[in-house]
Amino acid sequence: MAGHSASAMARTGQNPFLRAVAALSTLAGWISAAMILVAVGITCQMIWVRFVLNGTTVWQTEMVIYLMIAATLLGLSYVQRLRGHVNVDLIPMALPHQARKGLAVVTLSLSIVIVAIMLWYGYDVWHVAWARGWTSDTVWAVRLWVPYLALPVGLGLFLLQLVADLVAVVLNIDAPFGLEDA
Repeated sequence: MAGHSASAMARTGQNPFLRAVAALSTLAGWISAAMILVAVGITCQMIWVRFVLNGTTVWQTEMVIYLMIAATLLGLSYVQRLRGHVNVDLIPMALPHQARKGLAVVTLSLSIVIVAIMLWYGYDVWHVAWARGWTSDTVWAVRLWVPYLALPVGLGLFLLQLVADLVAVVLNIDAPFGLEDA
């Protein structure tokens, strides 16, 4: 990611909407990090129980899987805010500012549409699991609406951050693709 640095975080200026979305994305990032730490702790506990105490585990593997998936989904908006997603910026770097801005608007708009579709179907999956009382087919029998809630929440926060990025580019608060003109 040429031209990017640790300060490549999305700018908010004094815009209250952008600042609120940035705060939500940051909170989601901290929650995501905490989920990863809890998953690591549960994994260590599971290893201790299985191999040191020679006991059985019932819920640990399933819980770690759900935590890691939820951490990934909840962390999407924070990674977007930090501009940490894979980015090939060869074409934007070669374009003049106005063309770069146009490309950013098109790219962000398409991303918003795609993530909105994913959010729609993610909400549907969560709602069906909640309405029908689905549980996992394991001994633990987790009510599946709980882990599935990460789909609409994570994708909703990601969509909100993408909208904020689009607003910031359109209002000239942030540079397209985070690339300042040379």
